Amino acid sequence: MKALRHTAYGEHPVVEEIPEPAPGPGEVLVRVAGAALNPLDVKIGAGHVRDHFPIIFPSVVGTDLAGTVARIGPGVTGWNPGDQVIARTDPISGGAVAEYAAVPVPNLAAAPAAVPLHLAAALATAAATAWQAVVEVAELRAGQTVLVHGGAGGVGGFAVQLARQAGARVITTVSPAGAGIATKLGASQVIDYTTADFRAEAGHADVVIDPIGGDTEAASLDVLRPGGLLVSLNTPPDLGRAADRGVRAEFVFHRTDAGRLAKVAAAGLEIVTDRTVPLARAAEAFRHLAGGHAKGKVIVRP
Repeated sequence: MKALRHTAYGEHPVVEEIPEPAPGPGEVLVRVAGAALNPLDVKIGAGHVRDHFPIIFPSVVGTDLAGTVARIGPGVTGWNPGDQVIARTDPISGGAVAEYAAVPVPNLAAAPAAVPLHLAAALATAAATAWQAVVEVAELRAGQTVLVHGGAGGVGGFAVQLARQAGARVITTVSPAGAGIATKLGASQVIDYTTADFRAEAGHADVVIDPIGGDTEAASLDVLRPGGLLVSLNTPPDLGRAADRGVRAEFVFHRTDAGRLAKVAAAGLEIVTDRTVPLARAAEAFRHLAGGHAKGKVIVRP
């Protein structure tokens, strides 16, 4: 089968012919219909997160996939060949950007019937991370105001939708190219971060969802009401700095959870795609994502 593989840290991955994996105990073999690339894939390949996600080379890129169960391994119950699924593999194992992937059963959920199967791969990390931030950590509710940074991005776009579903008023920061996307997804106020200081435009928010970090995290504290919450998705926030401002801060470290993935699949979220490319052009798609300007998800179709 064909797969996109890293051969060393810092090297661009290439599409190669490799043996098809066999499902082990507690695993199913999925015929991949689509794989979604994430910024984490770029960080893993560059070696930036090797302390948390050390990989053994050669390593097949990607964690997020959707497809059809082709075979089941020993001891597997509840899944059968022909079932359509979404899944997130362990980041250390990777394996998504390929024609077939072996996936542990706890990492699977039924794919949503209303979404084209190849696009459903986009839900596995980005939407599930947004769910964790908006629903589980922030516990957003009707009448609250939330500032979502990067509302046209992978995680940000899903966070905007989930916040609107909760009944919150949504403010978001985007580039000019992302303004229309964020508005369509439900943002009430869109701020162009290339020309405006969001601190002057956003007013006061109950919650900030921050997938960016750095200076954005520090500046975000200025828009929070006393007792408000900063939810950081990139790096652990400065808890002391938040406490000095009279607000709270929490870090979301996303881990696969089949129950959460099933809820995300049932949430009726719109999937915004930057581009969909064939597996033969997966290396090109990876370089595009690494450039940092994708609007929505980058999907690879075997």
